[in-house]
Amino acid sequence: MNVQAKLSATHGLLAMVLCAATGSTHAGDYPLKPVPFNEVEMTSDFWRPRLETQRKTLVPFAFERTQPGVEHLKAARDFLAGKKVTDHRAHRFIDSDLYKVMEGAAYLLQLRRDPELEKTLDDLADVISGAQHKNGYLYPSHTTGAGSSKNMMGDKPYTFIVHSHELYNVGHLYEAAIAYYRATGKRKLLDVAEKSAVHINKVIFEGDAAYNDGKPIQQAPGHQEMELALVKLYRVTGKQLYLDMARKFLEIRGVTYVPDGEGVMSPTYAQQHAPVTEQKEAVGHAVRATYLYSAMADVGTLTGEPAYGEALDRIWGDITNTRMHITGGLGAVHGIEGFGPQYELPNADAFNETCAAVGNVLFNYRMFLLHKDAKYLDVAEVALLNNVLAAVNLEGNRFFYVNPLDADGKYPFNHGTAGRAPWFGTACCPSNMARLVPQVPGMTYAHDDNDLYITFFAESRTEVELNGTRVKVEQKTAYPNDGEISVAINPMRPTKFRLRLRIPTWARERFVPGELYRYAEALAAPIELSLNGDRVEADIEKGFVSIDREWKPGDRVVLKLPMPVRVTECHPAVQANTNRVAFTRGPFVLCAEGVDNDGATQRFYFDELPDTSNAKIKTTRIESGSFIQAELPAQAVTKSGDSEAARLVLTPYYAWNNRGTGSMTVWFPMQADMAVFDPIALPKESAFKEITASHTAKEDTVTAIGDGKTDKWSSGNKVARWTSRGQPGKAQWVIGRFRETKKLRSVGVFWMDRWQGDVRFPKAWSLEVEQNGKWKPLKLYTTDKYDTRANQFNVVHPAAPTECDAIRIKMTPRNDTAVGIIEMQVALEE
Repeated sequence: MNVQAKLSATHGLLAMVLCAATGSTHAGDYPLKPVPFNEVEMTSDFWRPRLETQRKTLVPFAFERTQPGVEHLKAARDFLAGKKVTDHRAHRFIDSDLYKVMEGAAYLLQLRRDPELEKTLDDLADVISGAQHKNGYLYPSHTTGAGSSKNMMGDKPYTFIVHSHELYNVGHLYEAAIAYYRATGKRKLLDVAEKSAVHINKVIFEGDAAYNDGKPIQQAPGHQEMELALVKLYRVTGKQLYLDMARKFLEIRGVTYVPDGEGVMSPTYAQQHAPVTEQKEAVGHAVRATYLYSAMADVGTLTGEPAYGEALDRIWGDITNTRMHITGGLGAVHGIEGFGPQYELPNADAFNETCAAVGNVLFNYRMFLLHKDAKYLDVAEVALLNNVLAAVNLEGNRFFYVNPLDADGKYPFNHGTAGRAPWFGTACCPSNMARLVPQVPGMTYAHDDNDLYITFFAESRTEVELNGTRVKVEQKTAYPNDGEISVAINPMRPTKFRLRLRIPTWARERFVPGELYRYAEALAAPIELSLNGDRVEADIEKGFVSIDREWKPGDRVVLKLPMPVRVTECHPAVQANTNRVAFTRGPFVLCAEGVDNDGATQRFYFDELPDTSNAKIKTTRIESGSFIQAELPAQAVTKSGDSEAARLVLTPYYAWNNRGTGSMTVWFPMQADMAVFDPIALPKESAFKEITASHTAKEDTVTAIGDGKTDKWSSGNKVARWTSRGQPGKAQWVIGRFRETKKLRSVGVFWMDRWQGDVRFPKAWSLEVEQNGKWKPLKLYTTDKYDTRANQFNVVHPAAPTECDAIRIKMTPRNDTAVGIIEMQVALEE
């Protein structure tokens, strides 16, 4: 059938999912109830392996990596027990990462009993309980006296809420405690959470003589999370205090405290520039923002306050129309890890923190529960299947914090590495994955008294009650790799209700809701819907087709969504994508990887709108999993600057960087002069014809020394660099050869140095110049010396004008370390 869209003009994911597990309801709650994740049996070949990886690899690995958080809490426990605590290193949020992993582990316990995992959580509950003060305060750094204003914690408790993470941390504790209680029935952590919440209410809203001279602090958390957690605490306990606290935190944001600074102290950074109900655009730190918007949806729904929903409608439109990457990624700008100006959506320089994509899922799922409109599910699905899943490799033990849309294989975009990393000092993203993935089954079905919604397609089965009748529902499908979905309906007895099936935006006029992206060609293949083998004609209303009838055992509905490779164009205001196209298939964004394409992916282009109708689709299997790939004709520039016909292999964005680190591209140019044969080659304006080295680490590139890009720090975490990793302690050299004989005025070296790391300043270095094929030491100006100062160029000058064909830097490393150079600058006389 040809399904015609009739989109609506109307503009707690997981909190609601968990709430439904208890069977509790509240006046003014969301009009839809998700089927809890632990009541959905996921049999999908796409999701089931990920859930197993979560259980067997990701959560155990995450517990191992969050052991420092355990030690952090043990220090506080021991201090409160009167034991001497030495060398306790202060940290603002390390315990929050542990709490998130605990939450994810508790969800796994709800899916399957695991005595060993339960014992781990029991032991951690004892540690956390011991780290809490009698009055409810819980923040190890201040407990032991290690925290101070020097490390953004304030000199005393609650004196720097804007950045201390005191409220953020315990918010994640509340969520872990609730999940643990629901999984085991054990109250120990829940009692800790309630004690903390009562304490915080007194300090923040009533006044406590032990804090702030007894005056109420009246300040919202700098990093939102507490608000979401308090709503969950209200749901599980039924105590009005916690909902009131969540509402108060929202009401005072941007009212009682407004920072007056720049960067992380700007009013917009934590959305404190205006009262939340008056905000119109997505601004500031993207994770904070999406957590705020999710809490506004919860509190607005539970209290019946429409102003929250009105603000969210405005903000959602701003995000989807001007500030969201095609992958569902949010927060394009480095530095603030947040939203930039409208339409600022870079590719290689995109930030797109994984946690922001998680927040995008949380926010949009709540908006769906509120509005019953599938457009919110469509955004959530794109964010989940692309940005969120890309954040962890198929094996489950390496992660992306940053998620760009273009990579050259050398630029260390991901906190110092050009690929996924095993963990991070700021480990919020891996731990967020640990708690999100187990709950995906809970996004598959939702219902009210008369309607059953199939929200996310995945092979699965569940049972719901509609009109007083138990109804078994089972999906058979290979979605998201295939668009055919068969739904078996088996009520205990014939019963009338309405079945609502989502027709994703990607199956219609554009890949994702909003004005940013549109298909470049019309879809030829129709969407088909049938009931018991007979075609059904149905209109699309708010993104769903509906079948309203009396259902009988054995009824079957089949939905067929065409999944050709589609070509997408971007809004013209996005400069980064001007005259470029991207490719998608079903809900997946596709990208090219160097490993499939015999070289840099930046060399491909299209001289006309590509015809994807005959794209070859195949399944690629590797040791850790499998994924669909597409192959289609393209053009590519050659080393000589010519063009040639080529085959372009495309991979789902979520699967990139599972077969080694290399180049990657999402948006492809539509003209040859925009393609680049080698993105890490020396730029044409470089003073050097070539740069060579005695040894270059596989993950680095010697051409970085002359690419003209530096950072303000010597850590080498944010720009491409050259290092001698792999040859610690061995003498090294780097040669920069000029295009012709030049007269040298000065040489500056920006050294890489990782304190307590494997790349350090050299023990000694010197310069030589090549003249007539022979190397000679460079005689320095009388006041110059070979320095190794951090975060700057170390500049030396020749004692007299010196003509040469090349320069050579000779380096003696410190014992057992490598050396590294971020950039080399030369001044030459014309």
